[in-house]
Amino acid sequence: MRLKISHTTTYAYDRPVDYALLQLRLTPRGGVAGQNVLSWSTRYEGATLQVAYEDHFRNAVEMVQMDDGSQSVSIHCSGEIETEDRTGVVGPGCGLAPLWLYRQPTKATTAGPVIRKLAAGAKDTLAENALSGVHDLSDRVAEAVSYAKGTTHVATSAEEAASAGQGVCQDHAQILISAARHLGLPARYVSGYLLLSDRIDQEAAHGWAEVWLEGLGWVGFDVSNAICPDDRYVRVAVGRDYSEAAPVHGLRQGGASEELCVSLQVQQ
Repeated sequence: MRLKISHTTTYAYDRPVDYALLQLRLTPRGGVAGQNVLSWSTRYEGATLQVAYEDHFRNAVEMVQMDDGSQSVSIHCSGEIETEDRTGVVGPGCGLAPLWLYRQPTKATTAGPVIRKLAAGAKDTLAENALSGVHDLSDRVAEAVSYAKGTTHVATSAEEAASAGQGVCQDHAQILISAARHLGLPARYVSGYLLLSDRIDQEAAHGWAEVWLEGLGWVGFDVSNAICPDDRYVRVAVGRDYSEAAPVHGLRQGGASEELCVSLQVQQ
């Protein structure tokens, strides 16, 4: 499938900002199984590119600094991606980070009593068959945590969302990652795009989890949509949790109030 993506992120302020630096992970991954980047471009308004590099997860990263005297910055991304349905199987991959790193809990993915209980429920199935076990675990997370917008934020931990019983795709992914690591499996967060069947315009990018399984390599699980990623998905960045794969992460100085606006279209 060929997907066309247009993504604009704008930060506006009520007065000029003293200093602002944004770290961007918005370029889809090339050279991965089932995904071919045909074209991709990024341009900025109100900011200037400082450096571009590849991080230790092999994500394409750009650092942009807000221009002096500016009261807004916009990041415009667009391109076309060719995808293939591999029923979630990404394979061994070619990252620089060792597998043991993906077994280590982070602040956002440390398992508490609620997640440990979810993990325990899938332990028997996992012992019989690893793939079936993670599918079972994904189903348990979806059953325990309903999808509800506005109930969590980017800093909400997996255990907090699991305890509340509500969350969005970011929370579903981090809960599954936390539970999988508790069971001894390497797991990571994936940020990217998803072609929706009912609309072109979207409010935000998407997120899901990948778990390493012997003999298969990395396998994706989208808890929120109860599916393994297919050719409607575009992988952009990976990390141990959302913070390491976030599309935009930044810092700023000054007391200006901020307003965020996102425009995203994904279409075939």
